[in-house]
Order: sequence, then structure tokens, then C-alpha cells
Amino acid sequence: MIEHLDGAVIPTGFDVPVEPLRRAAHYTGEPGCIADARAFTANFLEQLRKEWCADVGRRTEGEVLLVVSELVTNADRHSKGPYILELEGTGTSVAVVVYDSSVALPRRFPKDPERIGRHGLEIVHAVAAEIAVERVPVGKRVRAVVSLSPQ
Repeated sequence: MIEHLDGAVIPTGFDVPVEPLRRAAHYTGEPGCIADARAFTANFLEQLRKEWCADVGRRTEGEVLLVVSELVTNADRHSKGPYILELEGTGTSVAVVVYDSSVALPRRFPKDPERIGRHGLEIVHAVAAEIAVERVPVGKRVRAVVSLSPQ
């Protein structure tokens, strides 16, 4: 960080990144894409720890990986084309964004322990601080924000 005192620039020796860490990956839907997306996310979280000194606890890391798995799995199953995973992180949160070509918006079903499948959005809602879904010119965009907390 740099402090300004009467026009003088005083380096404090502690520089915090100004822009969030952003990374994106493109997936074709070939077998192994979901595992690749999880590995991409794990690398992103490690980079966030190093560059932002983000305190990402094991539980929170698992939650981010779970959100990625659910959103990428939904894109893989429901779109008729490639999809994009975009990650954006700071010292306080990670946004997981998935773009796909399907215009059908995901539905959150009521809790039903006897239902087999269709729990993805319910799971994402349980761990994410924010969720937004919107149509975009090429399909849809699903964004989930997970708050970082050490554990």
C-alpha cells in the first residue's frame, strides 16, 4: 500500500492487489471436463492464497469446488455446445460463473429427500452467499458467490 502525506508518496511495504484475480477456461463437454474444471479451480484457489493472501479454509475450498462441480455438470448436461467457467476472487469471496448455450434457466426444486437427482441448484443455494441467473445472447450465465472463511 502507498500512503500519500502532503504530496509525498510513502511506500508502506504492504501492497494489496487492486483488481480481483480472474481466470477463465473453456470446455467442450468431452469426458473429463468436470474433473478438469475442478483442477482448474483448485489451482485458482492456490493462486488466490498466494497473490491475495486469501485465507481459504479447507471447508470453504470444498464448497467452492462443489459449486464448480454442480454448475459445470449442469452446463455439461443441459447445453448443446461448449461452456465457459470464469472465476473471480478477492480476499473475501470467490465468484463462480458458468456460461452455456442453453436458454433454459435452471430451476430450484423444493426439498425432497426422496427425489433422485435435480438437487444441484439446491446444493449451490446452501453454500453460496449470492446466486444470479440471467439470459445472455448466447444462452445463459449462472453466477454463485462463495464467501471465504478460514477453517
